[in-house]
Amino acid sequence: TGISPELMVIAVGSASVIFSHVNDPGFWLFKEYFNLTIGETIRSWSVLETIIAVSGLVGCLLLNMVI
Repeated sequence: TGISPELMVIAVGSASVIFSHVNDPGFWLFKEYFNLTIGETIRSWSVLETIIAVSGLVGCLLLNMVI
């Protein structure tokens, strides 16, 4: 009746990618690969990373209800 260590790892891993910006190497790879400006990359890459993080949190919460 405590917190599952496995779910804690999933939650921390999901939170680690929320709103990445110019200090993330993936940001620059995405920018160069798609030939975007910094502003366009922030609007697309950071939103994408935030969606991934929130989806991971939702998945973790759903797993917590099942397990």
